[in-house]
Amino acid sequence: MTRYDKAYKTVRKYFENHPDYNSVVHLLAGVGIGILLTYPLIGPHPIRWSIVFLTLAILGHLYPLTTK
Repeated sequence: MTRYDKAYKTVRKYFENHPDYNSVVHLLAGVGIGILLTYPLIGPHPIRWSIVFLTLAILGHLYPLTTK
């Protein structure tokens, strides 16, 4: 088993045990992608807002790797 397989299983197991956290992380990713797709409706700085939400989603996926 490679290091990446171990990390994948760790994140997946954490998300299975914490469904609310899983929902929030994927909601943030969805909002970030949605802002990118509908940028004229958001107003000023749509790229900045989408990057903020997508960064939070990525950090949310990395957090389970730091917990035990």
